[in-house]
Amino acid sequence: QVQLVESGGGLVQAGDSLTLSCVVSGRTFSVNAMAWFRQAPGKEREFVSAIRFSGGDTYYADSVKGRFTISGDNAKTTMYLQMNSLKPEDTAVYYCAANHGSVIFTTPRQYDYWGQGTQVTVSS
Repeated sequence: QVQLVESGGGLVQAGDSLTLSCVVSGRTFSVNAMAWFRQAPGKEREFVSAIRFSGGDTYYADSVKGRFTISGDNAKTTMYLQMNSLKPEDTAVYYCAANHGSVIFTTPRQYDYWGQGTQVTVSS
């Protein structure tokens, strides 16, 4: 089993930066891909970014490309999402997700493990 715990959310103003963390525990050695999703009120959960640990490949949604940066440590114990130039439309609950496989998916149902989420609110 794998457990995920997010932190780092908060209330910021448009243009500010924020860094989210996702601490991984349990069978960390078996995790090969991780992702960030977000869900705004009344909307479906959407893909934000993902990382494949073998090779360090990263992927981003068009809406955050150039503003957000995903990273993870080699021990697969922590994943980060550096968010710059935040916009009000970035307001959502942010979730981290993990898989044993190394294939990168952009749909939530493809991920086996989830954190509880952390709220990010960007005021205009």
